[in-house]
Amino acid sequence: MKEHGHAELAQQIIDLSGGKDNITLITNCMTRVRLEVKDRNLVNTEKLKGLKGVFGVYVDAQIQVVVGPGTAKKVADAALEIWGGAPASSHPAETYQADKEKAKEIAAKNKQAIKSKQKVSKVQLALKTISNVFIPLSAALIASGLLAGLQSLIVTLVDSGTIADSITIQQFINLLRVMKAGVLSYLVIHVGVNAAREFKTDIGLGGALGATVLLTGMTADAPLVNLFTGEALKSGQGGVIGVVAAVWILSKIRKKVSEIMPAALDLVLTGFISFTLSGLITIFIIMPIAGLVSDAILVGVTQLLEIGGVVAGFILAAIWLPMVTLGVHHFMTPIHIELINQTGMTTLLPILAQAGAGQVGAAFAIWLKCRKNKPLTAIVKGGLPSGILGIGEPLIYGVTLPLGKPFITACLGAGVGGAFVAAFNGVGATSQALSGVLMLTVIADQKWYIYGAGLLVSYIFGFIFTYLFGVPKSAEREAETLEELEIR
Repeated sequence: MKEHGHAELAQQIIDLSGGKDNITLITNCMTRVRLEVKDRNLVNTEKLKGLKGVFGVYVDAQIQVVVGPGTAKKVADAALEIWGGAPASSHPAETYQADKEKAKEIAAKNKQAIKSKQKVSKVQLALKTISNVFIPLSAALIASGLLAGLQSLIVTLVDSGTIADSITIQQFINLLRVMKAGVLSYLVIHVGVNAAREFKTDIGLGGALGATVLLTGMTADAPLVNLFTGEALKSGQGGVIGVVAAVWILSKIRKKVSEIMPAALDLVLTGFISFTLSGLITIFIIMPIAGLVSDAILVGVTQLLEIGGVVAGFILAAIWLPMVTLGVHHFMTPIHIELINQTGMTTLLPILAQAGAGQVGAAFAIWLKCRKNKPLTAIVKGGLPSGILGIGEPLIYGVTLPLGKPFITACLGAGVGGAFVAAFNGVGATSQALSGVLMLTVIADQKWYIYGAGLLVSYIFGFIFTYLFGVPKSAEREAETLEELEIR
């Protein structure tokens, strides 16, 4: 659309919004011209939708006219000139919203560009499967972790005498304990259902197979025996790792059985035979082996942090974001869950979470050092709130990774924060689904202040390393476009 076209569309938008006198504000984000009006009854929404170049109209607190990326600013500028009002930058709330949307849009575009260049290996496909199994459980895991944190806080307040102990308080603590425990106690069933959906087999059988590892009905007098050790099997042995493997086997068996089963008997016998066979394999083979894997993970993590100490903490935090960008980070989800199941917390996550904090520190350095580059600082301001809360993608894919060096210096700053947290050994999170400052609410044993100090260390060193060594000279210059931030 040429400049004359922008002015023409702007005039039409103003006319159909009740004219200049009805408009109190004109601004824009990446894709929309946004107007605030005195009287919404004067706005002809249907005719606005019918304008050439308009892709949609949304009405809430504002009139939002969707005209597409690149066009939105030009049409808004033309409308401002016609209207004779103040520039959009004079409205802080709108500027913030526009910056936020720019950050998301650039980040999404860059993420897609990076992913499209990566060769998808069988390992990455397997990790994607793991991700698809566990991501739908995030809300439940977050809720469980927050309940655990609230329970721990109340118990501490009672023990210190800050809150008087009473039957009501104890009942409330028990209520929190029951709700928290329910999520993790029966998590294997949800994992079984999600794994069955991912492996394209019967979700009811997947959930039932997940329930099988709980060994409901087994008594202490007549335990099922571990064929490899001769010891009694334990309820939940092998955890979620074993359930994913078991449901994969179920999907293979059910497919084969269904192929040879007569159609008249398929509904009755296919599920019965496939569940029975996979159940036996789960109990006598998968549970013992997955149990060994789970125990090895616990021992390995404990030894890693005890022996490796600050060095291990530095390396883990520093390499975490490169692993995220390569898409190989999802393998940690079941490990965190197993650690929480076995010990009540994961000591890895508070260290790995420093990775995002390093990016926040780097973003502040870029903001300060690149003040002349208005498009760049707009993206930084838009991505920072999400980054502080633990959602790092807008800053990673929208700022530090496209610029190159800031991504490296941010990772180094995160490494210092990871080393700091590791030095205290035993700082753990009761939920694996939170990061950033939000993780403060789920840090176990009232050690939130150590984790919080770790975030500050990561912020500071991410800032220092980036300010001194990580900002490209080209980014410091005045700029009119965001081309330097777009990965092609």
